[in-house]
Amino acid sequence: MELKNYIEHTLLKQDASKEDLIKLFDEAIKYDFFGICVNPVNVKFASDYLKGRNTKIVTVVGFPLGASRSDVKAFEAQKAIEDGADEVDMVLNVGEMKNKNYDFIVEDVKQVKKACGNKNLKVILETDLLTEEEIEKATKLCIHGGCDLVKTSTGFVKNGIGATVEAVKIMAKAVEGTDVKIKASAGIKTREKALALIEAGASRLGTSSGVALVTE
Repeated sequence: MELKNYIEHTLLKQDASKEDLIKLFDEAIKYDFFGICVNPVNVKFASDYLKGRNTKIVTVVGFPLGASRSDVKAFEAQKAIEDGADEVDMVLNVGEMKNKNYDFIVEDVKQVKKACGNKNLKVILETDLLTEEEIEKATKLCIHGGCDLVKTSTGFVKNGIGATVEAVKIMAKAVEGTDVKIKASAGIKTREKALALIEAGASRLGTSSGVALVTE
């Protein structure tokens, strides 16, 4: 298994400097990672730096709370794609999920997917904040909304665990019979955990520890 093909080398810290980003890009090139994941304000810089490379540029919208208006998330996605993003990771509105406002969840995803067009849209469920039943339900709602992948975590929940094998297994069962894939993210710091998440059903890994994973 080529672990590098799963890795979205990630830097979403709010204090990330230009030098930090260049280091991320250079590592992604050196280790031939699937892609990099950066905040929207850094997409144009990433696109210019990685021009001519196969490295996919992934960004986030409604991040990290998922509490932005749907039209704002969609606008953010549109602008990110104009700047060169290949894929967009939006954050689920967890509050509305807790409210059982399921129609809202579906429409939220639909609006952002419409803005993404033929670019992949992932929906971050924030599994640390959901019950097992809510993880399954949220996954199915996101599928109904037209997403291309569902994703575990932002990595920004205080004292959160991030991606777990258990959560990925629930998501994998919920996407059975569809073309929707799974991205595990946050807290993936060892090769052992990365491989366990892939075995559970993940086809992407969002991690800031990509170099350690492939050189361990």
